[in-house]
Amino acid sequence: MTTEKRSNIVLIGMPGAGKSTVGIILAKRLSLNFVDTDVLIQTTQGRALQDIVDRDGHIALRAIEEKVLLGLQLSRHVIATGGSAVYSKKAMCWLRDNGVIIFLDLPLAALKTRIRDFATRGLAKRADQSLADLYAERRLLYERYAEISVDCLGLDQDEVCTRIVESL
Repeated sequence: MTTEKRSNIVLIGMPGAGKSTVGIILAKRLSLNFVDTDVLIQTTQGRALQDIVDRDGHIALRAIEEKVLLGLQLSRHVIATGGSAVYSKKAMCWLRDNGVIIFLDLPLAALKTRIRDFATRGLAKRADQSLADLYAERRLLYERYAEISVDCLGLDQDEVCTRIVESL
């Protein structure tokens, strides 16, 4: 966050990694604004993520997400992205041009204990994809785009925020 142009902090990671919760705490700690792009998608579309997936499919949700991400004109924000943001190279480049990308890394076993609503959570995934399949597919993308990775295993949200602040 050395320049005003890159004044945002962008959180990426799997559903259940804590992007939204950590994002709110981090924004308060650093006196930044906060935005959750999943909420933006739902408000712009007037419906839940799961409804978009059920009616239009996971590819439609990814396209909507890309459009929302590319439309962000923000500075001094913590941005909690949807877990599927990394499928759009164009959106990830846009986010990196305007912020520091931080991967909240949590192993699959820990995610399984956090995600109880996998079938109805509104994930941009194929109907036949398990959480393990999704994790394997996305992990490579998170690692590709991350400028900073934070190992969140065994940490509470405040400790994750401390690690992020120390890494900036």
